[in-house]
Amino acid sequence: MSDSIKLDCGLVLPMSELEFSAQRSAGPGGQNVNKVATAIQLRWHIPSSSMLQRVKDRLLNGNDRRISRDGVLVIKAQTERTQEANKREALARLKALLDAAAEVEKPRVATKPSKAAKRRRMDGKTKRGQIKGLRKKPDL
Repeated sequence: MSDSIKLDCGLVLPMSELEFSAQRSAGPGGQNVNKVATAIQLRWHIPSSSMLQRVKDRLLNGNDRRISRDGVLVIKAQTERTQEANKREALARLKALLDAAAEVEKPRVATKPSKAAKRRRMDGKTKRGQIKGLRKKPDL
């Protein structure tokens, strides 16, 4: 393993900011699952991180249940049978999350509907009103 995680956007997260712990897994492993701690829990304290402030803000203001009120991101990987494979899985999930948070959104450009679109909308409303008008009882 390297000493940092390189993101697609060019940012780097040092591995020293991450905390790993091994736990017993609920995943595959047969009888071995009861005696070997193969699940990996990755913990990362976002507010004290060296990551860019805009990335930290997007993570903390997002609606991810893996981030606690204190700003600690917890990722648990237990799909694989070895600690090393689960550690790689947890790091891959963290990298995907950070890549998504670091992506800069394009600003929305306000546009106006064309005259033809306005005409089609009004024609549809007129037609719908006529259909509803036909449902009335006739005046005698």
